[in-house]
Amino acid sequence: MKNSKTANRYAKALLELSLEKGNLDAVNGNMQVLSDTINESADLRSLIKNPTVKEEEKNTIFTALFGKTFDADTMNFISLLTKNKRTEILPEVTQQFITQYRANKNIVTAEVTSATELDEEQKKSIIALLKHDGEVEMVEMINPALIGGFIVKVGDKQIDASIATKFKNLRKEISLN
Repeated sequence: MKNSKTANRYAKALLELSLEKGNLDAVNGNMQVLSDTINESADLRSLIKNPTVKEEEKNTIFTALFGKTFDADTMNFISLLTKNKRTEILPEVTQQFITQYRANKNIVTAEVTSATELDEEQKKSIIALLKHDGEVEMVEMINPALIGGFIVKVGDKQIDASIATKFKNLRKEISLN
C-alpha cells in the first residue's frame, strides 16, 4: 500500500508538470510506451527490481533505451526516480499516470461483450446509451453463449441486455410461480 501511495504521488506530480508545460499528450505517449516495454520485457522488469544495480547504471540504461524517443521531461522524471532509488515502483507509476491522464481527459473504457460482431451503428447506439460527456473507448469481445444482445461494463457498472440473461430471468420467474 505504501508503494501505491508513493506511485500515485509521483504520477500526480508528473501529470501536473506536463499540464503546466503543455506536453501532457507527449508525456502520456511516453508513459504508454514505457509501460508496454516494462510489461513485455522480463529483463527490464528484473533490472528495475534489482537493488544491486547502481542508480547511475540504471539511468544509463534508461537513457540508452528511451533517450532518443522520449521528451526531456519524461527522461528527467525517470532520472529522478532512479536518483531517489524508486525504480521498483516505476511500473506502478506508469499505470497511475495513465489512469490520471484518462481521468483528466474524461476518457472511459467500455467493455462490450456481444454474441456477434457489432456494426458501426450498433457501436454508436451503445455509446449513446452510456450518456458519457467525454470520450468512450470501446473494447469488444465476442461470446456466442449470450445468444443475442450485449453486456457493457464501464468501471464498476454493468448493463446486461443479453438474451441469455433474459432467458435466465424468465426461468427464475416461471419457477417461482
